Amino acid sequence: MDIAESVVDLIGNTPLVKLRQIAADMPCPVVAKLETTNPGGSVKDRPALAMIDAAEEAGLLEPGGTIIEPTSGNTGVGLAIVAAQRGYDCIFVMTDKVAEEKVQLLKAYGAEVVVCPVAVPPEDPQSYYSTADRLMKETPGSFSPNQYFNPTNPAAHLATTGPEIWEQTDGTITHFVAGAGTGGTISGVGEYLKSQNPEVQIVAADPEGSVYSGGSGRPYLVEGVGEDFWPETYNPDVVDRVIPISDRDSFMMARRVTHEEGLLIGGSCGTAVAAALEVASGCGPDDLVVVLIPDSGRLYLSKVFNDDWMAEYGFLVSDAPTIKQVLKTKSGEIPPLVYVQPEVTVREAIRTMRSHGLSQVPVAKNELPLSAAEVMGSVDELWLMEKVADGGEVLDRAVEEVMGDPLPTVGSGQPVELAMGKLDSCPALLVLDGGRPCSVLTRTDILRFLSPDSEEI
Repeated sequence: MDIAESVVDLIGNTPLVKLRQIAADMPCPVVAKLETTNPGGSVKDRPALAMIDAAEEAGLLEPGGTIIEPTSGNTGVGLAIVAAQRGYDCIFVMTDKVAEEKVQLLKAYGAEVVVCPVAVPPEDPQSYYSTADRLMKETPGSFSPNQYFNPTNPAAHLATTGPEIWEQTDGTITHFVAGAGTGGTISGVGEYLKSQNPEVQIVAADPEGSVYSGGSGRPYLVEGVGEDFWPETYNPDVVDRVIPISDRDSFMMARRVTHEEGLLIGGSCGTAVAAALEVASGCGPDDLVVVLIPDSGRLYLSKVFNDDWMAEYGFLVSDAPTIKQVLKTKSGEIPPLVYVQPEVTVREAIRTMRSHGLSQVPVAKNELPLSAAEVMGSVDELWLMEKVADGGEVLDRAVEEVMGDPLPTVGSGQPVELAMGKLDSCPALLVLDGGRPCSVLTRTDILRFLSPDSEEI
């Protein structure tokens, strides 16, 4: 009888499938390695099992111990599955950009989940790296697989994923494309494939803004891929090329693959497929591109596959007159987005608003282009002047000490009518396009759009 002893015995041996529709116009086949068939639904089951096995052998994890790990979700699921089989407790630390489905899934396995802000550097005490370190110190009998620095992570793919791909393609693979998060998958698979044929090209698909493609690691919306630091588990020597992919292209590709191929994939999968098609477009008929699909889209139903969420972040465009059309009518004398940094003084903020004839501006850290997660609040000139008139010594205080809540947001492709409804209860809206703040919208802007022939309002 063909019966597995436990669920962990089902990890690996995932299938390849040709992307017949999405790559129909490509000069060579593009095939997907479907890691969604692992019991935890992702490629992370492989290193999760390997890291726990190695920890047990080394005596680092003893019966009744607690596994603590910062994760975007998938590694946590893999660890939770192994923990359930072997009697360990789990505490997982996640950023607040992950889909709620991931939090609930980990809790379903009996894990404790701690959520931290994403828009802070790794060294910040609130970051999910720092929080995991603190929990390790506070929890007796704890063990952290430390997937970003654990050599067993890439070794798991060197031992399993790489050989599977080589055997499944009869050694004809010419290009391998995968996202780089911890770097374990692409490093382990890349090392194995190059040991079999040094000419195989290893390509990392990376979110715009991640360090792998030359960014600083500033927040982006795609989950589970890219980084804001260089993990020790990433081996740049085996990666031949890094292709940056925007949030917009990642999400739209995920939706397209789902609609056209019948494969429900997540946002980081869309990143990988978009990069794979770019690679394939420059290949010949004798080439074979394999793209690794790390997880399913089931954990992104509230985001990537939620039309309302996609529209609010400026990824979808309405058939009705849109906010983007309103923005095109705004005066070109004012920069598209005026904002102030949190550390500037109230005096400087007022000066900025007056110089541009604005009554309210967002407060955000870092330079353009901003991410939505970098918007911290807003300041209103009228409110600030009232504070000054009341004798409050606020002029030389930092804006972050007195700022109000962030402006409500609206997507650039959403209907003008929706913005009008929102402006009934607030003075201005922050417009998002492709997940990034691009402008501030006021009632005056809409009036000018609706009455283009009228005199200046």
